Amino acid sequence: MKLNTRLTEYVRACFTGIWIESHEHQDALTEIAQLCRDQQWQLATWDIESGLNVPDQPQQDTIGNDPLTAIRSINALASPDGTAILVLQNFHRFLQSAEVVQALARQIVAGKQNRTIVVVLSPVVQIPTELEKMFVVMEHDLPNRQELDEIARGIATEEGELPKDSELQTVIDAAAGLTRMEAENAFSLSLVRQERITADAVWEMKTQTLKKSGLLSLYRGGEDFSSLGGLSALKAFCKRAMLQSHRGNSRYRPRGVLLLSPPGCGKSQFCKALGKEVGRPVLNIDVGSLMGSLVGQSEERTRQALKIIDAMAPCVAMIDEVEKAFAGMNGSGDSGVASRMFGTFLSWLNDHESDVFVVCTANDVSKLPPEFSRSERFDGVFFLDLPSREEKDAIWKLYRDLYEIDSAQGAPDDTNWTGAEIKSCCRLAALLDLPLNQAAQNVVPVAVTAAESVGQLRSWASGRCLSASRSGIYQQTNGSPKARRRVNREPSNN
Repeated sequence: MKLNTRLTEYVRACFTGIWIESHEHQDALTEIAQLCRDQQWQLATWDIESGLNVPDQPQQDTIGNDPLTAIRSINALASPDGTAILVLQNFHRFLQSAEVVQALARQIVAGKQNRTIVVVLSPVVQIPTELEKMFVVMEHDLPNRQELDEIARGIATEEGELPKDSELQTVIDAAAGLTRMEAENAFSLSLVRQERITADAVWEMKTQTLKKSGLLSLYRGGEDFSSLGGLSALKAFCKRAMLQSHRGNSRYRPRGVLLLSPPGCGKSQFCKALGKEVGRPVLNIDVGSLMGSLVGQSEERTRQALKIIDAMAPCVAMIDEVEKAFAGMNGSGDSGVASRMFGTFLSWLNDHESDVFVVCTANDVSKLPPEFSRSERFDGVFFLDLPSREEKDAIWKLYRDLYEIDSAQGAPDDTNWTGAEIKSCCRLAALLDLPLNQAAQNVVPVAVTAAESVGQLRSWASGRCLSASRSGIYQQTNGSPKARRRVNREPSNN
């Protein structure tokens, strides 16, 4: 629902305190002004620099930049049968004053009698406790794809500057999540650089946007599934599920996958390759960056990050080692901050309707609550086991080619090796100019150094998770890391 539609409903219902969260004040003011002209409502705006401004009336120099006088000025605009709206820009800056808060509360109550509406236009929602019950909060949405298309066509006015329809849709997808001004700047930058609109400048602008927020990071690498050996069942499942998102119905949109495995089995690399394979950006959620020092700041930053992800759909959202990201979600040691952040993330996982494919990875399933992996939060919970012989051969070939190692060299004993350990062996062989067999002496598999935890994870996953390597439920095989031999302490049996 657009801003003017929602605002019309609130004004007609005589909501006298309205808070609009917006980063695009000029566009919001344009919409509000057009609405007031259509509805024949009286409009006034105020900001700290320009003071009070009433369209079609002389500048009110006597009011100036005094916020108290600005609040009281709306009563002079009231009429017996009309509605007056006062828009206060960036007024959250003045709500630390007790006098301003009291004046605003009194005006909101009095506005019921003479239909005077106070609208606060601000990029953040910071409502004092005294005013919380008096304001209704609404958002000024970022531009949709139709608006972005109109902006692109308005920028690219010369022949050849606008790409064809299929390429234009790629550009519009890339621009999703930008403000109107950011989209205009990105399109203009593309015209200056390449004399036509392309997605490259848009991605540059989007990367800067995420850096400014400090909440997310954007990954756009060149590796696809061909750079990742094995995991055939997981690859096929995700590609097929994500194709359904093009059907245009939110009921068919995939939700994501939860990946469990010992360290080094390719969980993070799979997520990055997935983005390239399906043509979507990968947004990495660093939960540590969401933590704030002030009360309630961590929870607010979590909600803001999830809103950015929704706005940038279609995309892939990745949380690496999720059990460590939300460490302390039992509420101990941090006054329950991690627990509340985790609850917000769980609710979003279950309820979000945006075309976001979520990939969470974990190494220790015992630290995850059972409700995290229940149905309708993820499309599947996959276990990435140590690679099979066939998968290892594919991985060896990939990294031999990458590090230019002679294929005539025999592979070392790679029993219980992960893909990361195969890569490490090849990298060390190239770095130290050694044969693979000698480089392998510097590699100690995680299945040996952490045999007990790896064995426990595989035992837990058996019968509970889908296999990433072959269709169906994962079943533990005899190739598991050998546990220490149990010794009978009864002397007569030894």
